Amino acid sequence: MAQTTKADRKASAQKGAATRKRNETRAKSQTQGKKAASTSQARGAQNSLSSAKNTATSAAKGVGSAAKSAGSAAVQAGKSVATRAGAAKGGKKR
Repeated sequence: MAQTTKADRKASAQKGAATRKRNETRAKSQTQGKKAASTSQARGAQNSLSSAKNTATSAAKGVGSAAKSAGSAAVQAGKSVATRAGAAKGGKKR
């Protein structure tokens, strides 16, 4: 096995550093995407809850529609919490 020159070692180190930086950027981007999805889901839950409140106060709509909106709000809130928890712990699918 031939000896490595200083230039070879330097090139190898630079390549490794570039790879580490690329991987760090990718991981950060994935986390940001999960947080954005969680925020979107949370806003959807808020909208569903608001709709449930409005429906409940409106006598014309009835109880069935209010219950449906409240159930939708609960589902959306659950999704938001699950997504945010996965992003916080850095859940990798590998």
